[in-house]
Parts: sequence; C-alpha cells; structure tokens
Amino acid sequence: MPDLQIESVIAKEALVALLTAPEVEQQAELKKVNLFLDQLSPQQRVRWALQYLPGKAAVSSSFGIQAAVMLHLLNAEQPNVPVILTDTGYLFPQTYKFIDQLTEQLQLNLKVYASPLSAAWQEAKYGFLWLQGIDGLDRYNQINKVEPMQRALNELEVGTWFAGLRRSQSSTREALPVLAIHGNRYKMLPIIDWSNQQVHEYLTQFELPYHPLWEQGYVSVGDIHSSKPLEAGMTEEETRFNGIKRECGLHYDI
Repeated sequence: MPDLQIESVIAKEALVALLTAPEVEQQAELKKVNLFLDQLSPQQRVRWALQYLPGKAAVSSSFGIQAAVMLHLLNAEQPNVPVILTDTGYLFPQTYKFIDQLTEQLQLNLKVYASPLSAAWQEAKYGFLWLQGIDGLDRYNQINKVEPMQRALNELEVGTWFAGLRRSQSSTREALPVLAIHGNRYKMLPIIDWSNQQVHEYLTQFELPYHPLWEQGYVSVGDIHSSKPLEAGMTEEETRFNGIKRECGLHYDI
C-alpha cells in the first residue's frame, strides 16, 4: 500500500472502542466520521480505512457487471487483500470465466465460500426456492449467500468489510453511508456515491473490463435463474429476482 498518510477526525483507539459503545453513541460518532469521509475520494477512503479501522480487511464481490472497480481499488492499496465470493452454484458460465479472468489479471487473493449443500441437493430437498415467493427467496439467500458470507467473515477474522454498493443501484441503497457498523465489524463502501459514468471512467482509465454480459443488456448480474437484461421501462433493481426484491440479504442481514 502506498505510504500516504490520511488525516483523520477520529483516532484508531476511538474506532476500536466505538464497536462496543451504545448504539446512540455509535450513530453520533459515525455521523461525524461520515461527514469527513464524504469529502474524500474513493481511493482516499480506502487508504483511510486501511490505516485507521481495526482488524483484518477483506472485500466481498459477486463479480458483477462493474466488479473490477472495487477489486482494482482495494488491490491497488493492499495487494493480496482477501476477496470473498459466495458461490451459489447458479452463476452464469460467463461469470465463472470473468472470475478467472479478473483473478489472473489483478492477481486476486480469491476466497470462495458456498453452502454445504450443493445446488442439486438443495433442489432435491427444497425444490426451486427462488420460485416459491418471498419466503422461498429469503430461504434461498440465507442458505447460499448470508450463511456462507457470515462464515467467511468469521473464519478470515475480518474487522473491516469492504463492498462495492452504490446508491444509484437501487432505492434500498439510496441512504447508505460510506461507513457503518455491522455487528462487531466495520462496513466500508468507498464508491457508494459514484455514478455509472464515474465507474465507466475508472474502468476506462485503468483498462478494466465490464462483465461479458454487459454487452447483452445486463446491468446487474447474479444467479442465472433470477437475473435478466434491462428492458425499456425497467429500473436496474427490477432486473433481479423477477422484480420481487432487490437485495439478497447479504448486505442487510449480516
């Protein structure tokens, strides 16, 4: 990581103590910290987090349409940072190839986690959960995304969790801050306020690829059974889970 110190509005020791402080105190301090972080660039936010936030760092990625941005951003500041992928067994073939491509191109330290039950076993036991309404979707996501991610964060002893969520992606993300506390760890969203144009400019600047399905009209890619291309009159969030919901629970239930 480049040796470029970032000034901070809060000390390292205070950030450690904040994890166990009462929620009211946490929210008050986080508000001050986020006002500070709002003024920084994504690169500066990452650098600040790596310098001041406690515990080991890791970044989660679904290797979606614009995944290369966060992976490059983190790896540039801390090479060999663990990259957590929760593999449902239902990713597009193009996604698996994209994972291999980026892992080689960026020399990623990829950590793959999955449910103990294979996709075929789950189908035999539960049927097609994603076709069983909101309750079925929630169960599917708990089995294939939430539980594996919780296991990854615990096994890798992650204290600072980086993710590439952006406010413009959906209505459920519009109010998310740069920094939050999730349980006993920090959650950092360095590009939360970036537009699609800014993402495109970053990809272009560093000669990074979009997911292969971008050229087929996909603006968001997850599982093959619950992702579809953007069509006239649709929002980005309507391209996932047949429009029933946008979030898989990974970023809200952990």
